[in-house]
Amino acid sequence: MSDQPRGLYFDDFTVGDVHVTGRRTITSTDIVNFACLSGDFNEVHANWEYCQTTAFGEPVAHGPLVYSISAGLVYASGVNDGTLLALLQITDWVMLAPVKHGDTIRLSQEVVATRPASSGDKGVVTFDRRVLNQHDDVVQKMTGTYLYKRRPDNITA
Repeated sequence: MSDQPRGLYFDDFTVGDVHVTGRRTITSTDIVNFACLSGDFNEVHANWEYCQTTAFGEPVAHGPLVYSISAGLVYASGVNDGTLLALLQITDWVMLAPVKHGDTIRLSQEVVATRPASSGDKGVVTFDRRVLNQHDDVVQKMTGTYLYKRRPDNITA
């Protein structure tokens, strides 16, 4: 068994690279559990009767729930395993379509910028991220900036 991380180091990212995760189906249990965890029992997430009077027709997943699951999908892909140090910033986060029980999501992220950090042993990677449903509709999009380890043999003072 190797002690080497399976994730990508800063040095492995190139502008234009696209990484696509596996898929995960959102369930009613996910929505209810997130409401319990966050305390957000807004009617659009937790009240079937109310939702029948809305354009959604049924409860929808919380935006942060969809983001969290997509982050888990990235981790499960191995890209960040043992090499990601920090989430630095999320900008331009937009919810474009509702996510409901039974929708299956995945994340596609394109590397749009890289720069070494001043310390030399880290680097910053910026992604344009898209969460897509089973119909290939973009349901959320954002720009995310993350701090990664550099490969030990590429560390500069």
